[in-house]
Amino acid sequence: MHIDRVELITVRMPLVHPFTTSFSTQTERRPLLVRITASRDGRTVTGWGECVALFDPSYSPEYLDGAREMLRRFLVPSLLEWQAAGRTVSAETVAAATAHVVGHRMAKAALEMAVLDAGLRLDDRRFADHLGVTRTVVPSGVSVGIESSIPDLLAQVGGFLDEGYARIKLKIQPGWDIEPVRAVREKFGDVPLQVDANTAYRLSDAPLLRRLDPFDLLLIEQPLAEDDLRQHALLAQQIATPVCLDESIVSVEAAADAIAMGAASVINIKPGRVGGYLAARRIHDLAEANGIAVWCGGMLETGIGRAANIALAGLPGFTLPGDVSGSSRFYAQDVTEPVVMKDGVVAIPEGPGFGVEPIADVLGDVTIDTVDIAALRS
Repeated sequence: MHIDRVELITVRMPLVHPFTTSFSTQTERRPLLVRITASRDGRTVTGWGECVALFDPSYSPEYLDGAREMLRRFLVPSLLEWQAAGRTVSAETVAAATAHVVGHRMAKAALEMAVLDAGLRLDDRRFADHLGVTRTVVPSGVSVGIESSIPDLLAQVGGFLDEGYARIKLKIQPGWDIEPVRAVREKFGDVPLQVDANTAYRLSDAPLLRRLDPFDLLLIEQPLAEDDLRQHALLAQQIATPVCLDESIVSVEAAADAIAMGAASVINIKPGRVGGYLAARRIHDLAEANGIAVWCGGMLETGIGRAANIALAGLPGFTLPGDVSGSSRFYAQDVTEPVVMKDGVVAIPEGPGFGVEPIADVLGDVTIDTVDIAALRS
């Protein structure tokens, strides 16, 4: 394909309910969308990507303004220079074209995603078929933030269960852990339940975390620091609840290390965090070969990232429900046609590429910044 233009579009989207984790409270998201205009054999298409970096560096070192600047100054120019040198441009070559830039996986993932979408559209092929997915729907889980009280939490969980979600994930932190889990178990019985600490604990908290074992949780996600696989391996020996890693898994290599060390029996795969959907697929394959369960995490994506995640979650190794909730979980108005959860599942999109694109009027209403990068034909 030939890239004709790249646009970086920042949007502001209020959340329907504040979302609190151990590291922050979000009341709105500011997704960074990447729009690529590409052509081949006289045909022109638009491909879309989404950068999952948060507004500030609270989840990872990357953040919104930094990701936008990395794309504008380094990553997009590098890909265009690759193209100008006569090399093939495809999703598979984005990593090579930007390899000299150290880190910045979320920004790289957004660029790769847009190129992937454009390439698939030029081939009239949908992402699920590209992956070899045969399922038509995937189970939909929902993530519940830290609430101001137990009654508020129970009301949130009850509402999501009434909607039909297949799994509940509770955010926890020191002081908000045992009692919220106990309350949910007592009120809602054996509903599939897991917890997510977002690095809030230390290995010395193992006796406390062991108190979660009787609640028969699917897993505890990222209890300790993101850069300490060794301590996660030690914790896994001290608690019965399966340990899942999220923030620690930033690459295929990190996943391989975690598996080899026994630091995780479950892996949360977030494509943006690991550098893109191609790397996410390789982690899936690695985990499946080693008998490690995986599930697809979410970063409060718009319908663009949500649609791509749903297709990814159709791969056979994704044996646990992912955070692929309906659009209405977070947004009153998505930038695309809404993703709908029904009877505990969401449908894998049918159209070419990721199968979705922004609604022009909606995108115009929520856009707060645009950077337009034109590529002259060589």
